[in-house]
Amino acid sequence: MLKHVTPWWFDYLLDNPLRRVLHRPERLLAPYVREGMSVLDIGCGMGFFSIPMARMVGASGRVVALDIHERVLEVLRRRALRAGVAERIRAHVTRPDDLGLTDEFDFALAFWVVHEHPNPALLLRQIRAWLKPGARLLLVEPRLDVAGREFREVVELAEAAGLRLTVRPQLSLSLAALLQAPGE
Repeated sequence: MLKHVTPWWFDYLLDNPLRRVLHRPERLLAPYVREGMSVLDIGCGMGFFSIPMARMVGASGRVVALDIHERVLEVLRRRALRAGVAERIRAHVTRPDDLGLTDEFDFALAFWVVHEHPNPALLLRQIRAWLKPGARLLLVEPRLDVAGREFREVVELAEAAGLRLTVRPQLSLSLAALLQAPGE
């Protein structure tokens, strides 16, 4: 697994019109995110998924957007304000050893981020601790950076943390797994 963190400025390259064609957030997340939900966006960057999720959860829902770069969270806050969803998004700066949350969530998204974490097992245990019974985690890694064997290892770490693999969605340029917390 790679153990580096992409620099903050790289998020400008990731948040572009071509990516919106490959990974349309509303379409990709429609099976998982509903109005009134509490959702978590891990490694949110500048809000590529956070802002659409805030629209999807509606006025009664909330999005907690996590990133280690304060600079990208500042951009996310400005974009959320312009999009009219700032009151639904809480941007939260994290550390690699402790994401610093005590909330519970109905859904979590870890899109192209786990391979950058220095301790994926710790990250997945923390995510599992925040998921409500029956809640789901959509885990997605970039096919160009993460080999199939490495992705299987990450899924095994998620299962060891107490999540159950339910399906492997097909996503452009990506390896993906939908996992569920026990219960309901």
